[in-house]
Amino acid sequence: MTLSPDGATRVGPLEYRGGVTLASGDRRFGGLSAIVVSRDGRLLTAVTDEGNWITARLAYDGRGWLASVDRTQVGPLRDVTGRALQGKVEQDAEALTELPDGSFVVAFERRHRLLRYPVTHQPLRGVPTPLDPPPGLAGAPPNEGVEALTTLSNGRLFALTENLAVEGGVRGWTGGASGWKPFAFRVSGLPRPSGSACLPSGDVVVLVRGYSPATGVVVRLELLRTADLEHGGTVAGYLLAVLKAPLTVDNFEGIAAREGTDGEVLLYLVSDDNFSRSQRTLLMMFALRLPPGDAE
Repeated sequence: MTLSPDGATRVGPLEYRGGVTLASGDRRFGGLSAIVVSRDGRLLTAVTDEGNWITARLAYDGRGWLASVDRTQVGPLRDVTGRALQGKVEQDAEALTELPDGSFVVAFERRHRLLRYPVTHQPLRGVPTPLDPPPGLAGAPPNEGVEALTTLSNGRLFALTENLAVEGGVRGWTGGASGWKPFAFRVSGLPRPSGSACLPSGDVVVLVRGYSPATGVVVRLELLRTADLEHGGTVAGYLLAVLKAPLTVDNFEGIAAREGTDGEVLLYLVSDDNFSRSQRTLLMMFALRLPPGDAE
């Protein structure tokens, strides 16, 4: 897979490092809405908007570029009673993050809630417990709740809705079991938050996605300084890159970040195919090369 028809490998500070199209004979495979990539880059964990978990092994070529995916497994997410989630209202998992202890938190839409899945031999196989939701989350539109979720360097959660409109932007929170602090994330035009990832620096990259028949899918990656979150109020992301045609792009919803072996920052983007034959599940990897002043 190439990034661009003309062979270009850079978009702003992003340097393309390979991509693959994911597929499986399992009919449950598809609809990936959020991902986590292990620190060594070998294990991909994802959730889907049909209430399933997906795990897969990632492999790289001699240059360190993403080359292939295998050993894909799919299974149902459980509810707090241990039963597989049933019905779209219960199944619509949209965001995922791993906590410092190795447990996972999944954010759901339609029935807005956060569930914490315990540490198990394989991710997301256990029976979850509910987390106290951020205040006001229940007021989000049914299909526009928490889409961006990541764990900050201090262990607290960063949760951002797709379109719970508030003065200044859309509602987000930082916090967790000990309480939540609200903020507004500034948006403009059609694109809305769809994913987030905490960088080794402690700052956050927010994936902002929009679609129109005229432009197709347009994805913006915005850098958000966590220091700005301490004050609450309205915060704005710094534009890193825009991905749109003729670049290789699809309905990107999930993003993950990790530190490479030489200290570089690696970003992974995954697209949601909506179980449609006209869309693909793409997994792409980039190195994020910020200027020294911006990387601090």
